[in-house]
Amino acid sequence: MPRPIDAAYLAAAIAASPVWLPRMIRTGKIRTDWPARFGRGEDLPKATGRRVLLHAVSVGEVNATDLLVDQLQAGEPAIEPVVATTTDTGFARAMALFEGRCPVVRYPFDTSGAVRRLFDRVRPDAIGLVELEVWPNFLREAAKRGIPVAVVNGRLSERSHRRYARITPIARRLFGRLAIAAVQDETYAARFRSMGMPSARIEVTGNMKWDTARIADEVPGAEALAEAMGIVRDRPLVVAGSTAPIEHAMLHEAVGDGVQLLCAPRRPEWFDDAAADLPGCARRSRGDTGSQSDRFLLDTIGELRMAYALADVVVIGRTFGDLGGSDMIEPIALGKPTIVGPDVTNFAAIATDLLRAGGLVQTTSDRLSDEIKGLLFDRDLAEQLVEDGRNFIRTRQGATARHAAILRELATCKVNP
Repeated sequence: MPRPIDAAYLAAAIAASPVWLPRMIRTGKIRTDWPARFGRGEDLPKATGRRVLLHAVSVGEVNATDLLVDQLQAGEPAIEPVVATTTDTGFARAMALFEGRCPVVRYPFDTSGAVRRLFDRVRPDAIGLVELEVWPNFLREAAKRGIPVAVVNGRLSERSHRRYARITPIARRLFGRLAIAAVQDETYAARFRSMGMPSARIEVTGNMKWDTARIADEVPGAEALAEAMGIVRDRPLVVAGSTAPIEHAMLHEAVGDGVQLLCAPRRPEWFDDAAADLPGCARRSRGDTGSQSDRFLLDTIGELRMAYALADVVVIGRTFGDLGGSDMIEPIALGKPTIVGPDVTNFAAIATDLLRAGGLVQTTSDRLSDEIKGLLFDRDLAEQLVEDGRNFIRTRQGATARHAAILRELATCKVNP
């Protein structure tokens, strides 16, 4: 029943408010769009055909839906996608990425009233949850309205799996409401089965991130970014993408003198601390041009692909701590020799495959400096790494079309899951 769930949410929010409220004030997240988080906003125009709501939590999931939106619109019958996203950074990225292509809405808190308002405004015929995100009121309302819900590009990390295992009876009810789980690999499929989903409703479809990593040698806007920040193009540049707080000082030391370093922290609340760990850095948000210390901070959203295009070597952030790592496919597709740290939990299958194919380097913090120097000054080694990585990416593409076909079938055969 929704009311007990709402009461539980309210009690938890009040109990945890001494933690989350000061944090939201400190990070500026208190200035979010509160009406939208409670499901309020303008009604979307009535769809001319079938409509699919794609829920993408944050930036990574939003990027993964890029080509899926195109596939849904271009197929037969054409499907109208609507992208819903949770975080402020995800919403900003979605607005930039899908402007003029499809509507973007906020995914609300999972209260019964907020969820009902979202469904009334969007009126979807099917729903695709990108990677996972199962919430009780949302799934209950979808079932009540006969709207099938699928997980697409599904993944269930080891950490999340352990958490769901602690509440197995509740998790089984949540997962049982899914019409289908289209998952990235067999490891994730086994974890979905352990949550009570029958094998007949689980399909291994591959990872859409392979498709969104477009193989290219140039990225529009990259040279303009270099000029604006004062990056010297005839000197080596290391780009560290989606970095975490513990990594900036480490990267500063590992790169050393004579080599330029650009860091792009994963979260806006980490920008100022990153600047402190990168002495004399030029900050993109301030419009700084040039840095006497050869350190640059990309403290903006949506420009990381352009930065990767400028790099001589890329280091993937959140892999030198315990945060699970970030996506390493994109820089490899752009022809950049790429290094990860020990923790690639969030992309375990991808990293394992790329390492086996010879398209990725994995190292530890104490060996990072040597690996960077090796790739900067041994161009044959770097070029072979890139070639092997790009060739492997080509063999893994095609998951987006499979996910689009699943969602199209659900939307055109709207029934209770």
